[in-house]
Amino acid sequence: MLPSTTDRNQFMLTGPLARKGYDWWWHNFTARHEASGAEKAFFIEYFLCNPGLGDVGPKFGGPGEPPSYGMLKVGCWGEDARQVHDYFGWDEIEIGSGELGVRLGQNRLSETQMSGAVAVKSEAALAHPERASDAGALRWNLSIDKQIGFSVGWGAGAAARRLNLFEMYWHAAGIKTAYSGWIDLDGERYLVTPETSFGYADKNWGSNFTSPWIWIGSSDLRSRLTGLPLERSALEIGGGRPRVLGLPLAGQALVYLVHEGTEYEFNFSKPWLRSRVSFDFIEGEVVHRWTVSAETPRHRLEVELSCPRSEMLLMRYQSPDGARRHQRLWNGGTGRGTARLLDKARPDQPLDLIEIGHAGCEWGTHD
Repeated sequence: MLPSTTDRNQFMLTGPLARKGYDWWWHNFTARHEASGAEKAFFIEYFLCNPGLGDVGPKFGGPGEPPSYGMLKVGCWGEDARQVHDYFGWDEIEIGSGELGVRLGQNRLSETQMSGAVAVKSEAALAHPERASDAGALRWNLSIDKQIGFSVGWGAGAAARRLNLFEMYWHAAGIKTAYSGWIDLDGERYLVTPETSFGYADKNWGSNFTSPWIWIGSSDLRSRLTGLPLERSALEIGGGRPRVLGLPLAGQALVYLVHEGTEYEFNFSKPWLRSRVSFDFIEGEVVHRWTVSAETPRHRLEVELSCPRSEMLLMRYQSPDGARRHQRLWNGGTGRGTARLLDKARPDQPLDLIEIGHAGCEWGTHD
């Protein structure tokens, strides 16, 4: 189930994107407190921006002034949700050739391993708003085992990249990823095991961020029909309003379900599938809710997901031109919901009713 598209997971900031581009590798997973066993969901992102404008030390830029840096965005979701940022100039960044290899200072990422540390004190967070960071200290050392992936199709292929067709690209190399190792949060150790990490890994790159922006990902799926966990399964939803050569398309999302080895794909960039996808988001005072409906001539998938507002973050990103457009980009890792999978020839007999847990989820828009 891993697509043979490892080139899409490599460094992309060449050509025009070297001076107006970002590239990031995202990971999220669930860990358990070493002493109490309590669960906590974490994320780790290695983010690069505008290497062609770099010099010694990070450049934060601002409106009309492009930034240039590498950033570590690390944090957790829950009642103490936070995002902690550390920055590096391009004199401190190394990019490997061939297979993925990224080093920001002493923080490293490869296809199979990541390690690092971030620490920001409260006084520093308040004194440096340009860093857009919360306070916190995190360290990690984790192995990465990507077990199910999703290739979005030609839209992230070599030709589309060479022509710079899209404003934002996406490749989901590990919609089911088993992590193992440990992560420390403010001196408290959490253990990460493959069976309970419910992990996810993808990457985005381009010259700007889409609006709207929708994402749902989970490999913690259980069948209500059998009561059993779906151990060879994962659900992925992502998209928004893609721009092709600067022109916006109608709202589009890609939906991909692997159900115990069987693939169900709803993808506008593969016209032979004849798929249709609609989605909606409701920002609630207590709980945020997503609804997604996807269908082909043969199958239909209906997804409903919710996540407590108090456990989510408003993510902070800077575009390559220096602007911070997304002011309400909700992001969480404790989503729960259901999916209903139907064969349209027998709509009264669902192929499965699926419980979704430990879901990553996101929604944001900007003017």
